[in-house]
Amino acid sequence: MSVRAGREFLAIPGPTTVPDEVLRAMHRPAVDIYAGPLLALTDSLLKDVARVFNTKGRAYIYIANGHGAWEASLTNVLSKGDKILVLESGRFAIGWGESARRMGAEVEILKGDMRRAVRPAELEARLKQDKGGTIKAILVAQIDTASGVVNDIEAIGQAIRAAGHEALLMVDAVASLGCMPFEMDKWGVDVAMSGSQKGMMTPPGLGFVAANDRAREVHKKAGLRTPYWDWTDREGDLHYQKYAGTPPEHLLFGLRAALDMLFEEGLDNVHRRHWLLAEAVRRAVGVWAEGQAIGFNIVEAGERSDSVTCVTVNGHDPEAIRAYCNQKCGVILGHGIGELSGKAFRIAHMGHVNAPMILGTLGVVETALGALEIPHAKGGAQAAIDWLSEQVKA
Repeated sequence: MSVRAGREFLAIPGPTTVPDEVLRAMHRPAVDIYAGPLLALTDSLLKDVARVFNTKGRAYIYIANGHGAWEASLTNVLSKGDKILVLESGRFAIGWGESARRMGAEVEILKGDMRRAVRPAELEARLKQDKGGTIKAILVAQIDTASGVVNDIEAIGQAIRAAGHEALLMVDAVASLGCMPFEMDKWGVDVAMSGSQKGMMTPPGLGFVAANDRAREVHKKAGLRTPYWDWTDREGDLHYQKYAGTPPEHLLFGLRAALDMLFEEGLDNVHRRHWLLAEAVRRAVGVWAEGQAIGFNIVEAGERSDSVTCVTVNGHDPEAIRAYCNQKCGVILGHGIGELSGKAFRIAHMGHVNAPMILGTLGVVETALGALEIPHAKGGAQAAIDWLSEQVKA
């Protein structure tokens, strides 16, 4: 017996639930790629993607996922043999660095772990040791969905400036853009990248890159530039150059609808909604953790992200929890990846998400813990309800 009938809910950290408004915007015939309306659409999207990044720099839209946007960022500012410093706090900055290594860069990892954020003081100390300025770029993820950590990009930017170093600051904002504040210009970020399938509420397939003037100046001498990713080519006057060929029309229609939804809600309100719902999840996990089998992967409360919560499971199988939630109740949780494979599950709270979706997910997880007889303190879902009752007033 199950109670799964009804609409399945994705509680995984991407792809996230696509709003009906976005799906409707995409459900239309193809249009002339050379006509005025599509050209105007591209102009509006490039402007508004830069707006979400909070930059006066240039934005670029690629037919690619986040891994493609990684490569687009790297090829446009690096040359073979350049040294980069990767700030470890999970899995994805390491993956970005591995892409750079395979492209010919020299990669150094500033050691961290899966349970803590990057320590800006350690970065500052390392950069002060680099007397010759051999490090050309610094790679970091604002939110790492594998670990559930959020890094303080503003403090990282301050550490670079305090060290008096000229390295480019490059930030992976795949799991943060549209979910929490991103102040590209204010924080001194030179290159930022993201994807369409998380906080941007659009199906997978679009990658976004934003670059400031300093990065675009470095770009002029970059030796890894290739025709498809090249910023200079994409800044050409012809419309097809913006996409290095045929534009992804229907994804663009969907992105336009998603951005309109974000702006209608107001980015400040979008960020607060994510924080409120994330804290509701954290309140629930905090109660369950009293039973000793459930816990937070991220040790410090202030370093837990507003996009995804990674929940560790001690002495029991997290895959059994995931299977019960899916097969019995229709909620799909994220699995632990990398070092956390078989040791954790993840609850996503990003993108097109609201209170009933989060409270329903938490209720299902608590149901699973009870059904599987996994030790936990009862009342986690109630703690989430109490939190929202206190914060969201009539």
